[in-house]
Amino acid sequence: MSRLTGKVAVVTGASKGIGAAIAQRFGREGASVVVHYATDRKGAEKVVAAIESVGSKAVALQGDLSKPDEVTKLFETAGTTFGKLDVLVNNAGVYEFRPLTEVDAAHFHRLFDLNVLGLLLATREAAKRMNGGGSVINISSLAGVVPIANGSVYCATKAAVDAITQALAQELGAQGIRVNSLQPGATDTEGFRAMGDDTTKSFETMAVSRTPLGRIGVAADIAGTALFLATEDSAWVTGAEIPVTGGLRP
Repeated sequence: MSRLTGKVAVVTGASKGIGAAIAQRFGREGASVVVHYATDRKGAEKVVAAIESVGSKAVALQGDLSKPDEVTKLFETAGTTFGKLDVLVNNAGVYEFRPLTEVDAAHFHRLFDLNVLGLLLATREAAKRMNGGGSVINISSLAGVVPIANGSVYCATKAAVDAITQALAQELGAQGIRVNSLQPGATDTEGFRAMGDDTTKSFETMAVSRTPLGRIGVAADIAGTALFLATEDSAWVTGAEIPVTGGLRP
């Protein structure tokens, strides 16, 4: 039997990158998966097709997670579609760096409204539906522990994710809901490549030189650890902040 047979998972920001890898890995392990997306419908439908191709169920649902009404609608539709919820992966987020001279209110709110408020809203709706317990997996970042130049706002959102993980692990434990965060290091995703060839190459060279396993991560590396947190193998794990970095440490 596959490790997630009979389970239902919502993966936010799952049309590409880490979210897509997690959604597909869960599908291969037997879960029914809600593939959330904000704008990339084609990408989400491609992930759904991949999950269905291995015999699992999946649906693509759109929503702006910074808007409470849309978050509620997303989870109501997920409940109507699959009837229950066991796992939430809070992966959706904005990945953007700016020097201090270019930080403004719009930049701040764009990142915090999705990376932090959206995560809280999604977890609130998920917790209402995790009857009998469940697992919330927050995708944080090593950047929340080791802030980097030009990343003051982004890094602050990821530090907030880890703080929220700790607080909600204590708050939701009585409901049997475990809350953990993963802290990926440099990972080869569309967002990473969007920094530009020169920046990406420079950052990758630096990261590899400091990583004991000698490479940057790929989305599948994160998905494997997320799978552990979604299964009963991690039944005694909550409030954990797990670096998934190939050994790269502060």
